[in-house]
Formats: sequence, C-alpha cells, structure tokens
Amino acid sequence: MKLASAIVKGGEEVVWVSSRGYVSFVDLAAYYGQRIKPFTMDQLMQDADRFNYCQDLIQRALSDQLVLDTPIDKLLAPVPYPKKILCVGLNYRPHARESQMEIPKYPVLFSKYPNAVVASGDLIHPPQDALEMDYEAELVLIIGRTCAHVTEDTALDYVFGYCNGNDISARDLQFRTGQWLLGKSCDGFAPMGPYVVTTEDIDDPDNLEILGKRNGEIVQHSNTREMIFSCRYLISYISHYMTLYPGDVIFTGTPEGVILGQPIHARNWLKPGETLSVSVEGLGELVNEIGTPQANTKS
Repeated sequence: MKLASAIVKGGEEVVWVSSRGYVSFVDLAAYYGQRIKPFTMDQLMQDADRFNYCQDLIQRALSDQLVLDTPIDKLLAPVPYPKKILCVGLNYRPHARESQMEIPKYPVLFSKYPNAVVASGDLIHPPQDALEMDYEAELVLIIGRTCAHVTEDTALDYVFGYCNGNDISARDLQFRTGQWLLGKSCDGFAPMGPYVVTTEDIDDPDNLEILGKRNGEIVQHSNTREMIFSCRYLISYISHYMTLYPGDVIFTGTPEGVILGQPIHARNWLKPGETLSVSVEGLGELVNEIGTPQANTKS
C-alpha cells in the first residue's frame, strides 16, 4: 500500500495514495456503506486489524475500478511526529571517501529530532548563520513493531514501510564542534515522503536505485546494495542497544555526490530558491525548496 498522512477537513488522518490521487479511508468505507473514524499513521501501525481492513478496502476498490478523490488541506510527512529519528553516517564507501573520512567498522549513528520533520512540498528555512547548506538523498525505514535484540534474519519483520528522506545538513554548523547534531537537526532538516510504501510492496530494500537531484539535475545516483551496512544489519545492530518502537525512523545513509565531497573551491552550497528531490525506486519523489533563512532572534 501507498499511504500518506494528511490534513483532511482540518484533522490529521491516513489516506490511500491511488493512481488517481488521495483517497480518505473514511470516504472509501462510506462508499461501501461502512462508518469509520479517521486514524493516524501511529494508530494504523499499532492495529493489525485496522491495517488488514485498509488492505481489504483498497483491494475491493481496485477490483471495482472505483474512482474517488479526497481533497486534502495539506500533505504531511508519512510519520509527522516520530519518537526517534536515527541516522547513519558514512554508509556508502564512496561517500566516506569523498568526505575524507575513514570507512567505518561499525554504523556511525546520530540523531535528528521531530522539529526537523517536514513533508514533500514544504519549504526548508535554514538558520540565518547556516552558510554551507547541503543535501543527502536517503532511503528511510519506518519501524512498525516494538523491536529489541532482533537478529538480521528477522529484522525486516519489524519494518512498517519505506519512504524517501533528505538528510539536510549545514556543514559549517555540523563541524563547528565534535558533535554533528547542530548541523543536522535544525527545523526542516528531515524532509520525508511523499508517502510510505508498506513492506509487502518492496521485495528487497537492499537493492533499490536511489537518485538525488538539484534543480532537476542528477547529483546523486546509486543503489542501496552499495551500503556498507544493510537495512537488516542496521535494525539488528541498533536494536541491541536501544529498543525501537512503532513510528521510529532510520535514515540509512547517503551515497556519493554531496557538495561536501567536492573540492573546496568548487563547493557551491545551496541557496534560497533551489529545489531538491529524492527518488528511491518505488517510493515516489520527495521535493523540497530551500526557503529564505530564519532570522536569529534574542529574547
């Protein structure tokens, strides 16, 4: 299933992304004479019966060639308020080399926070003093079941679905100190979307083409099979140190082609008005524009 979170009639709910547009499950159920209440992605992930009900509704609509289109007020990130946003640095060898860093022996983990989450179509307003803005096209895993101390063999059983992500980075803030957090978790620095594709529709997350574009020009092009640490390994590894819960997300790392990897004299950092897109195979296209900087204010 392709599912999106959206504001519909003033409230947040999950909608089906059909070939013709967005369809509210409330509207879809009503068409078949059933009454249900709107529900969020968090509620869906924690209710297997509701998930199966949604699958059945979609199959029935497809079989009937039903045409419905629900107007939405605003598209949200698939998981608008994740409890944890875990990110993996240097997970592609060419990217580690272009960043002039060692190939990691273990996953390099860092975090973002929910304030960084925005949807496809949203503007990204960097801090006023963030002068070295960069992009990072990534595959994002969305956890669907509580997950602790799992093996690689079973790790993907705990995934709800997959989406595109862009690990927006302010390199000057990232390397201001020994910790990357400041340059990684500013408001708007974790675009995700436009929707989540549930696991039954993705055969192998470790073999997906990934494209990153800047103003329509391809700047990153790779495949997730080039990752140093696979999706299975990452989930298993992380779960041995911290419990993962439904709605947690994992940015799995970016391939080569970032601005940071270019020679210093050739680094053309992102500027307001530029458009970025991320397209992981089968997951649609995440599109965001760099907006005007946020003014720094003192209280």
